[in-house]
Amino acid sequence: MIQRALLRQSRAFSSRSSLAARPSILSGTQPHRTPLRPSRYTTSPRCYSTTAEATNGAEGEASAAESTQAETKEEDPVKKELEAKNREVIDLKDKYLRAVADFRNLQERTKRDMQAANNFAIQRFAKDLVDSVDNLDRALTTVPPEKVTAEDSNKDLVSLYEGLKMTERILMQTLKKHGLERFDPSENGEKFDPNLHEATFQTPMKGKEDGTAFLTQQKGFMLNGRVLRAAKVGVVKNS
Repeated sequence: MIQRALLRQSRAFSSRSSLAARPSILSGTQPHRTPLRPSRYTTSPRCYSTTAEATNGAEGEASAAESTQAETKEEDPVKKELEAKNREVIDLKDKYLRAVADFRNLQERTKRDMQAANNFAIQRFAKDLVDSVDNLDRALTTVPPEKVTAEDSNKDLVSLYEGLKMTERILMQTLKKHGLERFDPSENGEKFDPNLHEATFQTPMKGKEDGTAFLTQQKGFMLNGRVLRAAKVGVVKNS
């Protein structure tokens, strides 16, 4: 805009100079040249014209900006609707993932509960059965080993003992198939474990370490890895 103003001023100045030179050309005499003096009246129109054009340019830019803003305002509803849909999609995806996670957790929990129910469904029955197993074991321990192995032993007693022993072995095998097992800590000299054993008394004993289960008063039972009944044992305490 400033360049246009300067171009117009230069054209106006050249036209004035040509008009002033025409009379001197017609008369054949050189005109009397007067030195140019700076005048405030000649410069003020330039300033006004430049300011006016700058104002017009600013108004044009302002109108263009207003039109752009108006277009943007017209597009705002579509943009807002798109953002709302995006938020809705994110929310629905989050709910879907949470629902899937909850369902999988429910499946795992249900599976564990069903497995526990299957494993320990016979727990009450097993507790009642171990007393019968204990009685059978006591019947076998009442017969001294020398009376069974001696040559002059009673054949009827030996047959009864062997029959009871076979019955006990088959019964324990059947119980093991259903997860019920019997354990005797004193057979291998196990250390006292409060999770598996119940100490009934303590006594010093030479040649054995402290805390060793040396005597089993009542054998223990486990059902699928869970203690059904703790074994009652005597524990060594030398110190």
